[in-house]
Amino acid sequence: MNKKLVALAVAGVVSAPLAAQAQTANVTLYGRVNATAEIVQTRMADGTKPNIYRVSANSSRLGVRGTESLGGGLNAIFQIESSVSTDAGGGTLGGRETFVGLQGGWGTVKIGNFLAPYDDIHPIFGNVPTLATSILSTAAVWAQGPVSKALGGFDARLGNSIRYDSPNFSGFTGSFQASTGENAAHAMIYSMGGFYANGPIKAGLAWERNEKTRGAGLKDDAISLAGSYNFGIVTVGGVYERLKYDAGGGDLKRDFYGVSATANLGPGQLYAFWGHANDGKGSAADGTQVGGLVRGGDTSVDQYEISYTYPLSKRTLTYVGYVRIDNDTNARYTFNINPVNQSAATGGLASEGKPQGLVAGIVHFF
Repeated sequence: MNKKLVALAVAGVVSAPLAAQAQTANVTLYGRVNATAEIVQTRMADGTKPNIYRVSANSSRLGVRGTESLGGGLNAIFQIESSVSTDAGGGTLGGRETFVGLQGGWGTVKIGNFLAPYDDIHPIFGNVPTLATSILSTAAVWAQGPVSKALGGFDARLGNSIRYDSPNFSGFTGSFQASTGENAAHAMIYSMGGFYANGPIKAGLAWERNEKTRGAGLKDDAISLAGSYNFGIVTVGGVYERLKYDAGGGDLKRDFYGVSATANLGPGQLYAFWGHANDGKGSAADGTQVGGLVRGGDTSVDQYEISYTYPLSKRTLTYVGYVRIDNDTNARYTFNINPVNQSAATGGLASEGKPQGLVAGIVHFF
């Protein structure tokens, strides 16, 4: 009997700290469901331009996140976020922002699969009222959003990553991230950015390099600068970007710039955007292509967009919008989310690669 009492006492002493630690942990289940009905039009290989009717899932997700106090102002953090295909069912477990890390007064370090600091430029000028997703995404031309890392994109979630985010110094923050390809070529991706958000002003400058990502010995670089000012009734934003690729025995370069306006209209928000990418230039041969960017004349593009977002409640909103990717004769850009393949859709035709679409969507957060 005495041995049993001693064992119970020891178990109580050991479990007490565990119970106390469990009380300091905070775990949250969260998610959002975002679905749109779309009418999309582009030119097909036979020269026709039919309307394509689609229902799309747009960055819908289900996740769990949590923090645990470790004492002395230090917290352990984690998140497991999965994609959810609301249009056809299914999804990818842990395929979105998924990580574990530490957070303190010195900043945050995390390891896992997540977006890079370069992507943090996007909300400064982009289509935040429609959640920076759907075919309305303003990362269609900027950063070559539809293109994977292996093909030259700069707006992608990076696996095998380590990221550091600094604390906030009077509105200033800085971030650095490194991602390893974990292959024989020793591919690496580096991304860093500096940001300012204080009062009506937001600004950011970011750089990213894809090293040996598209192929051995190839280095691709992107640098982007963005800013916005909130005048109260309307917020005006602007962005500039320079892309440079090793390609075609030389380099392939492109400049992009755009402007946006987000206006309070009734209970909702009206958003408008125009972006323009110049012709592909550099020492690469004419016709050299990386993603939608092509070297040579008549390779510029304009993106036009307008949308209105209406809140039905604090957790549910609906929106409508129109977007057009106005490719010049030899450009091949397309939508960021749920794209149409311009190289395939045009069947090699030299013109009319101008995908456009009407969108009506509904979103619920939980």
